[in-house]
Amino acid sequence: MADLYFRQLLSGRDFATTNPIAGQMVNFCYLIGDRDTGECVVVDPAWDVQGIVEAAGADGMTISGALVTHYHPDHIGGSMYGIEVEGLRELMAANPCPVHAHRAEVDGIRVMTGLEANDLVLHDSGDKVEVGGVAIELLHTPGHTPGSLCFRLDDALVAGDTLFLQGCGRVDLPGGDPEEMFRTLHERLSGLPGETILYPGHDYGGASASFDHVRQTNMYLRMNKREDWVQMMGG
Repeated sequence: MADLYFRQLLSGRDFATTNPIAGQMVNFCYLIGDRDTGECVVVDPAWDVQGIVEAAGADGMTISGALVTHYHPDHIGGSMYGIEVEGLRELMAANPCPVHAHRAEVDGIRVMTGLEANDLVLHDSGDKVEVGGVAIELLHTPGHTPGSLCFRLDDALVAGDTLFLQGCGRVDLPGGDPEEMFRTLHERLSGLPGETILYPGHDYGGASASFDHVRQTNMYLRMNKREDWVQMMGG
């Protein structure tokens, strides 16, 4: 059995420590891999690519791929409100590797980062990305964006901006869809075991918690009537 390597990094604290905007955004980036082989993938590299690569290297790990939860620049780089954010483009220059994403997210990723089509590995829900002996399942969870992905391994779910400990991803941005977000939260993710640990894309209410805890405390999961939920979200 593979020796799982899993590290959660927080912008402004663990990387991009001199960037006040990155600190305000409180993005989480993740390194997931196999300690036996020394390989890992990086989830949502942004703000400080060198710092993220160095964090992996300090643990004796080499980044062999990138996983994209969604195309917004605070997660993969690009222009955001006139601010240029480092991300996949800089990662590919410093550490070339395959970039895994849902096929519905490809256009947004390419617009934001300038990556070529052959830089991207396109996926559907249920696909798995293997890093050494570690298998990561890709779950399509649209709502925040059309091709949003969550990544599941063992008893953990890396959720990007689909779900936070408190709240969920916005649906009022381009590509957002309140109906799809409701289905994602109340159907697509509803079968996850309560002991599954949620690891979100931002520190909104905390860094991790069990799904049992999040279901009890997150109002977006407690609101079960679709009509009420969609009205609240502006649909």
